[in-house]
Amino acid sequence: MFIKINFWLKKLIKEWLFLSSTLGVLTTSIYLKRIPSYSLSDFRILFIIGMFLIVLKGLENSNLLLRLASFVSKGRYTPLKLILLVGFLSMFITNDIALIMVVPITLVMDIKHKDIVVVLEALSANAASALLPSGNPQNMFIYWFYNLNLFEFVKAIFPFSAISISLIVFTALLLGSPKTKKLPVRDINRNYIVYFSLLFLMLGILLKFIPVYLGIFVVLYALLFDKKSLNIDYFLLGIFFMFFGFTDNMTHIFHISLSSPDAVFVFSAMLSQIMSNVPAALMLADFTNNYKELLWGVSVGGFGNLIGSLANLIAYRIYVSYNKNEKNILIKFMVFGYAFFIFMFLFKLFIFNQ
Repeated sequence: MFIKINFWLKKLIKEWLFLSSTLGVLTTSIYLKRIPSYSLSDFRILFIIGMFLIVLKGLENSNLLLRLASFVSKGRYTPLKLILLVGFLSMFITNDIALIMVVPITLVMDIKHKDIVVVLEALSANAASALLPSGNPQNMFIYWFYNLNLFEFVKAIFPFSAISISLIVFTALLLGSPKTKKLPVRDINRNYIVYFSLLFLMLGILLKFIPVYLGIFVVLYALLFDKKSLNIDYFLLGIFFMFFGFTDNMTHIFHISLSSPDAVFVFSAMLSQIMSNVPAALMLADFTNNYKELLWGVSVGGFGNLIGSLANLIAYRIYVSYNKNEKNILIKFMVFGYAFFIFMFLFKLFIFNQ
């Protein structure tokens, strides 16, 4: 019994974002003497993200993405190819999953400057994933919360991704282009075909081409044929649930509106550095109708420190699990992260200020 309690206590401490959001809901609920209200839209967003996570877990378990990574591991410019692979995958399977797939492969390869490559992979994941609604949880939320269409979403954030990725490619080219050996090809589980089909189903639902209720086929397949894919990040869903309640309470405490576009951008970018860009998007959405500046703010906020994006924390955790030199990778994360954060922050305020 004590061992179980100790396990869950350590788990909660590790999932500090879920714990803090839960405390936020409890504290504000006690202060207001009310229970937060949840809309049908809130549960629709939770359902879509949950089904997406199941599909991505199934693809991860099938080794399909590892097979893809092995094809880019041979020849010159391997660091650049890995960095671009992370960016490409992150647009469709989220930045978190892309890093979980590619960073371990990077760390077992015979390439120089692995720490810098991992940092650039994290930056690439954040930069490229911003381009599509399927790229990360905050994008999914913003896309559905503001009832956007795909064209206006991509148009709003394209300059951010284009400039950021260009800078990342330039930086990666400075690492050189030594030849590397191709990684061994892993066997693929045949159920990848099903999950690949379900991925297209969820992309269709996310982009509002297909009714939401058809997402139930994802959980039915997992329950009947592949229960391992149900081992998803439930704490992420918990964070969303708690922040929906927290922001509902906050609207009853603070009757404010972020009407200035610059204020929305600055607040969301800075708040991301304190509490991560997912909860920053959830918190500020109820206070502004300016989705463009919010989208830019949480995207720029994904750079900077490790907290800015959960993807940064994932890349960092994987690296230190292979290499115990935490101080070295942390310094490089901060240097590169804040270099990109400051550049894109100033670019948005003074150059691309529409």
